Amino acid sequence: MSISCIILAGGLSRRMGTDKRRLRLWGDGGPMLLEHAVIRAARISDDIVVALNDPEAWSGLPARLVHDEVEQSGPLAGLAAGLAVCRREYALTLACDLPLVQDALIDALLAYPRPYDALAPIRPDGGARAPRNPQAVEPLLAIYRRTCLAAIRDCLQRGARALVEPLEMVDARYLAPEVWRQYDPHGVSFINVNNPEDAERVRQIIAGGLNH
Repeated sequence: MSISCIILAGGLSRRMGTDKRRLRLWGDGGPMLLEHAVIRAARISDDIVVALNDPEAWSGLPARLVHDEVEQSGPLAGLAAGLAVCRREYALTLACDLPLVQDALIDALLAYPRPYDALAPIRPDGGARAPRNPQAVEPLLAIYRRTCLAAIRDCLQRGARALVEPLEMVDARYLAPEVWRQYDPHGVSFINVNNPEDAERVRQIIAGGLNH
C-alpha cells in the first residue's frame, strides 16, 4: 500500500442540525459516517489519518487522529494537518460526508500516471460552484502530494480558505467527467451529506442497491 489516506472530518454540521459524522445511513446496526470512511480507506491504505477538531471524541477509531492545523479554517486546515504527518509521498483525501464514493473511481485515481502534485475530478454539476470554483473541481475527493503542503500553508497564512486555491499554485491534473463516468456513471461519488434531505437521499440510494 503505497499511498496514505486523509479523511477530512472537521465540519460543524450547521445545516444538519446534529453531528453528521455520527449518522448511520446503513441502518441502526451499520457504521457511523466517519467510521464508514475509515473502513473504506483501509481498503487502499495502511496509513490512515483523520483530521478533525475533536480527536478526543473519537479515540476508538482505527486511525491516527490529528487536530486541524488552524482553528476555524475549514477543510484546508485539515488537509494541512494530514499532509504534515502522512507517511507516504501521496495521500488520497476523502471527506467523511461523501459516503457513496465508488471503489472503481478511487482505483482510477490511484492508477493515474504520476508524478503530479495534485489530481482531482471535475464535478458533474459544471460551474455550479462559481465564482470560487468555476471549474467545479472536487478537492474533497483528490490525491495530494506532500509537496502541496507549502502552498496550502501559504493560503492559510493569507486567510484563504477555498480548497481549490492551492491547486492553482501546484502542478494539478484533473479528471474530466467523460473519464470518471466510466467508473461512476451516476455520479453518486459527489453527493455530499450536508442536511437531512441529503441524508435521506443517500439512504434511498443505499436501499436501492447502489452503494460502492
